[in-house]
Amino acid sequence: MRLDHISYAASHEQLADVVQRIGSRIGSAFIDGGIHPRFGTRNFTLPLNNGHYLEVVCPLEHPAAESSPFGKMVSQRANEGGGWLTWVLSTDDISPIEKRLERNAVDGHRSRPDGTELRWKQIGVLDTLEDFQLPFFIQWLTKAHPSSDGKAVAEILKIEIAGKKTIIDEWTNFSSSNLLDNINIEFKNNLDNEGESRILAVHFKTPLGVVIID
Repeated sequence: MRLDHISYAASHEQLADVVQRIGSRIGSAFIDGGIHPRFGTRNFTLPLNNGHYLEVVCPLEHPAAESSPFGKMVSQRANEGGGWLTWVLSTDDISPIEKRLERNAVDGHRSRPDGTELRWKQIGVLDTLEDFQLPFFIQWLTKAHPSSDGKAVAEILKIEIAGKKTIIDEWTNFSSSNLLDNINIEFKNNLDNEGESRILAVHFKTPLGVVIID
């Protein structure tokens, strides 16, 4: 299990501005990722070094944005003004997590503008929706991966989370210290964040120096 990507939410109206702002600060360009028809969302992705990527995602005017767990999560964060949404862990076999959580993973797919289809399974979004410090889990079913869309020039150095290491370790069934390779996780007291547990900021090493997106 390893870090797959980090997600930042925006409203549909804010999407273009957020993509431009974050891309210019990191010094790299986002790629149009297309629509998630099952979830009522769409995204733009920015490739990062070490097989990671950054996603900016927004809800669409679609019933799935209010009925699917992922659509609800994106809509809720966008309605709050947007910001960091979640972090996602990838695994080669999601079945042990399905067994541990006693439910089945949900199929996801999206088509890039060039027609290439990406397919995956995901699980744990309902739990993230209840506690935003928690990552959810993904297993890619296609070889193509958003980290290879475009040229990566930056990498994640640190993720600041309002929450508790013990809660995340129990949820992932791993030590969070071993999940993110050389990425540092800094846990903050969520009382400093008005009691909310979520990602507060991400530090990137870029050609422009260290950039902090909060």
